[in-house]
Amino acid sequence: MSGGLDIREATERDLPVAIDMLIRAGLPTQDLSSQHLALVAEGEAGIRGVIGLEPCGDAALLRSLVVAPDARGEGVGCLLVTSLELLARERGIHELWLLTIDADAFFSTLKFRVRPRDAAPQAIRASEEFSALCPGDAVLMSKAL
Repeated sequence: MSGGLDIREATERDLPVAIDMLIRAGLPTQDLSSQHLALVAEGEAGIRGVIGLEPCGDAALLRSLVVAPDARGEGVGCLLVTSLELLARERGIHELWLLTIDADAFFSTLKFRVRPRDAAPQAIRASEEFSALCPGDAVLMSKAL
């Protein structure tokens, strides 16, 4: 991974850049707010990646992970996920859930497991991302923290 990368908590000022990155990556942004953004990876070239967290009781949705195209393959995504796991634990989250169309292999390397959709806790199933934004064929994954 490139040196000089900072992981910091996201702020409202990061939302427009995050939305732009997500749109360019073909990911949903319809309900994204600054409250969903959790962490930003920032380097000399600006924001290199973002990741979101949507608490749902003692579980949470990992959402909105995106890495700048020219920073992919440098470990930015792994760093954001492991940093988010630490933040989630600090906030009393015991399990992370996510929905993905094409990143299940990536998340499997980080010990997330594919789960049937009916295995998700009710609070996760009630989220807009689960119930409306992600297609029914999205892969559901989880990881105990």
